[in-house]
Order: sequence, then structure tokens, then C-alpha cells
Amino acid sequence: MTVVVITEGKTEKDLAAIFPAADCTWVVIKTVGAAQEHKDADLYIDLDFTNEPHRKEMLSRLLPALVMVNAVEPTLAEIGFPFVRINGWPGFLERSIHEVVIPEETLDDSMKLINRLKRLYERSENSYRLVADTPGMISGRILATIINEAYFTWEADVSSIEEIDIAMRLGTNYPLGPFEWSRRIGLEKIAGLLVRLSADNARYTPASSLLKAANLLKYD
Repeated sequence: MTVVVITEGKTEKDLAAIFPAADCTWVVIKTVGAAQEHKDADLYIDLDFTNEPHRKEMLSRLLPALVMVNAVEPTLAEIGFPFVRINGWPGFLERSIHEVVIPEETLDDSMKLINRLKRLYERSENSYRLVADTPGMISGRILATIINEAYFTWEADVSSIEEIDIAMRLGTNYPLGPFEWSRRIGLEKIAGLLVRLSADNARYTPASSLLKAANLLKYD
């Protein structure tokens, strides 16, 4: 199985944790354009995906091959191409179960795509779960909410950033504390998702301190 991955931040060793399979050949490239040189790949994964017309058009040239894009906030409906959407935030693809969103196609086309995913994951030690085409998917929304509550707690002077991170690691067995996780993923990504979700549901309203840390709100 040949997997072409578009990324500037991961090595072949890092990527082997995503699809641990003995017969997997990794091709790591840094630009979308370079993918055109590897037309015979079984799978393309764009970990640096941005919902921009030029990038999407370049990726569409790889179809009908299986094209996965790291698109936590933008939905497939907004992307407008029949890619497979995954949560590629740091730490999520290393999990044994991946969140996957497939295009809304005809029943026959959907079953063909699901069968392709099954064959792909059968060759890997990981598995997948199909989720709805919503911003944040499931785990992204949950983690963004936890991080947001941590910022609200810090704003209220309940505890320090360091103590909140320690409490979450030791008390809930999280691999990282919420502040550590927000820095690893990127504050602008967490804040951006919360702003997007809060447009329809006030419970996702981001904490002022989080917006300020992400440079989306000026300090007084």
C-alpha cells in the first residue's frame, strides 16, 4: 500500500503511527503540486489542508483515488469536493480509532467508498468511525469545550494554568492538560472552532482569555 502524505510537520516515523501496516510505503511531500508525481498511490492524506480554491482544485486532480483531508472545522458541504474528511489535529490520528466523514453521495457510491475504507483499515491496526459532517466532528468539539472551560476557570482565578493542566492529567488521565493541548493544536484553531460553533449555540461561546491568547481579541 502506497500512501502519499502532504505535510511539513511530520516524518515517516510519525506517520507510521497513523496507519501501522507492514506493507505500507510512505511518500512524504511538502506541497500539493508534488502529489501529481505519484499518481499510482492507494491513498493521499493532506495533513496541511486549507479550504482554499487552488488547493482543493489540485487535490481534486487525484480523484477518484481516496483523498483524505485534515479538515476539523470546514465541512465537506463547504469544501465542495468528494474528499474524505478526518480529524488530523495533533494526537488524534495516533489514536486507535479515527473519526471519518464521507461525502453524501448516492447509496451505491457511498457503499463503494465505505468498502474502500474498510479494506484500507483492515490492513492497519487502527479502525474508524463514520461521523456526521459537522464543524469539529465529535472529539474536536469535546476537546475545544474542555479547553474553553479551562480558560474560564483560569479567568475566574480558581487555579493557575499549571495546576489546571496537572489536575486534568492526573485526575482524568488525559495525556495533556487543556492548556498544553491548546498550544499543541494551535490556539487559533481552537478559538476559531468555538467562534464557529457559538454562532449556532451559545454554550460554545469562547472565553475572553482564550480569544486574547489566540490574538482574536485585544487586551484592554
